[in-house]
Amino acid sequence: MESFRKIAIIGLGLIGSSIAHAARRGGLAKEIAGHDADPDVLDRAGRIGFCDSLHADSGDAVDDAELVILCAPVGAYKTIAEAIVGHLGKGAILSDVGSVKSAVIRDVGPFVPPDVHFIPAHPIAGTEFSGPEAGFASLFDGRWAILTPAPGSDDAAVARLKAFWQGLGSQVDVMDAAHHDLVLAITSHLPHLIAYNIVGTAHDLEQVTEGEVIKYSASGFRDFTRIAASDPTMWRDVFLNNREAVLEVLGRFNEDLSLLQRAVRNGDGQTLFDLFTRTRAIRRAIVDIGQDTSAPNFGRKS
Repeated sequence: MESFRKIAIIGLGLIGSSIAHAARRGGLAKEIAGHDADPDVLDRAGRIGFCDSLHADSGDAVDDAELVILCAPVGAYKTIAEAIVGHLGKGAILSDVGSVKSAVIRDVGPFVPPDVHFIPAHPIAGTEFSGPEAGFASLFDGRWAILTPAPGSDDAAVARLKAFWQGLGSQVDVMDAAHHDLVLAITSHLPHLIAYNIVGTAHDLEQVTEGEVIKYSASGFRDFTRIAASDPTMWRDVFLNNREAVLEVLGRFNEDLSLLQRAVRNGDGQTLFDLFTRTRAIRRAIVDIGQDTSAPNFGRKS
């Protein structure tokens, strides 16, 4: 793909720093400018050196950029949009990486000038780690990135952003923002909510059992703690900004959980076996399409 003359990354945590590393690896930008609201993050990013220039002011970072990517928590997007709107150049692409999309369109869309291409996006990749030190170039390799352009978006701009994400290593899909939010509510947001709740409950129990919950944690609980270690600011904003879709799938989950509860209470082994068989097949399908590994312990360190 044709490289961007300059890209600006607003927010230099795991995703923002990984975009910079991957863009540099792929030669996707001649210049990478970075901004973060936290001076300490800027200082640490400067020591790592994944940006060509770092700016305390978001507008300075955005000046003359052909591609601007918001990588901050989605709750900060409105404030950021207000700050950079006067610095967005004609024909620039404004995008983001938030895991909710309808709220991003609601908060950012009103500030976007008519001569700027606003194309929200969401890379489905990450780790439980955060900060500029957490980023690495291969984070997006083989993972999906979803674009949610509004109807009437410029086809050439969408194609260029799609090629950018492919250059970062991603597979790319395009879908409606509301549909994205519902899909991610069940595949990402609800699992995180469950993980936070289970680990919180275990923490309360751990105080009663004098550390045995932590000491004897099996792999299932360890995987929940990995998910529950994700950035609290980011996930607070996700749930507040995708509440309708999360509440919809949470209602369905509670209904299904009640059925399981009755099966356990009534000794209904067939219902339990049928569900476990069906869910095992889903796990195998995820491995088959390359979204995880069949290695022992799923290739994770114990």
